[in-house]
Amino acid sequence: MFQRNSPSFISFIISVFTFVITFITSFIVYGSVPYSAIVAFILAVIIGLTVYYYVTQILDKKINTIYKLINKTKAGKKEQFYINNILPRPTLDELGKDVQIWADKNAADFELLEKNEKYRKEFLQNLGHELKTPLFAMQGYIETLIDGAKNDPLVADKYLQNTANNIERLTALVKDIDIIAKLESQMMPIVKSSFVINELLEQCILDFEKNALEKNIMIQIHANALKNVKVVADKLKIKQVLDNLIENAIKYSNTNSEVKLNIESLNESTVIIEIADKGYGIAQEHLDRIFERFYRTDLARSRNIGGSGLGLSICKHIIEAHQQNIHVRSNINIGTTFRFSLSKI
Repeated sequence: MFQRNSPSFISFIISVFTFVITFITSFIVYGSVPYSAIVAFILAVIIGLTVYYYVTQILDKKINTIYKLINKTKAGKKEQFYINNILPRPTLDELGKDVQIWADKNAADFELLEKNEKYRKEFLQNLGHELKTPLFAMQGYIETLIDGAKNDPLVADKYLQNTANNIERLTALVKDIDIIAKLESQMMPIVKSSFVINELLEQCILDFEKNALEKNIMIQIHANALKNVKVVADKLKIKQVLDNLIENAIKYSNTNSEVKLNIESLNESTVIIEIADKGYGIAQEHLDRIFERFYRTDLARSRNIGGSGLGLSICKHIIEAHQQNIHVRSNINIGTTFRFSLSKI
């Protein structure tokens, strides 16, 4: 049987139509059934073969052009002979399906490119803002000093200290950008070792004890946390993740509150580390974007708390480099909880 919309099918339909028209016309003119049938048959075969040949040639050229466009390949002579003479020719329906698949894939690629382009523009805009703020501040301090403020020791000391603070902010920003670039390009290797995560949490609590005391915030490990849990991970990088999350928990917590750390078992091979605060919280519309580079919620901007805006993005890259996941849940004026997973022994 002929495949529908194939050159053979088209030629057959035209041949049948030609045979019928020719037979009727010939019979009217000559009145002989055998003669009319022979003439109609010969003409139908000639026209059918001619149509088949030209349709095949036209379709082959068009189909080859389309498939070259779809596959972005150039076939050699042997491959072309195999395609033209050995492989069954695709029908128009099959070609349509292949083109639709290609179009859908390219539509997804275009959508991704548009998304990446939007992300790139936002990144450059945010980067420019993060660089501009400390640079303009330093420029103002230095120009004021040059204009005569340097002669006043109190003003000079204050402005020089502010300039030093902004230089420190720029240094931290460049350092964070370098870390993200290396993580994304996999130039920063993950060096795994086994260690007790409880001990690392205790070390982090000690490191931020002073910051917490300034706001009268208590940092502690949950009473029901698992004890002496051994994990396999890059200890220094996990320390960086914990430092960032605990620092944020303190920054965005109300005074006289608490930050709790917890260790839970997800399954036999995975453990969950949790950092929870009772702070300002994050609005639901921001939760899907807080791991983006430089993304800040309105709350963070209005309070001018500081930071490079890259910390959570770095955390996400580090955890994903361990083939694990990090999540957040939050409610305004209730608090925020970050959870990430690690492999355990």
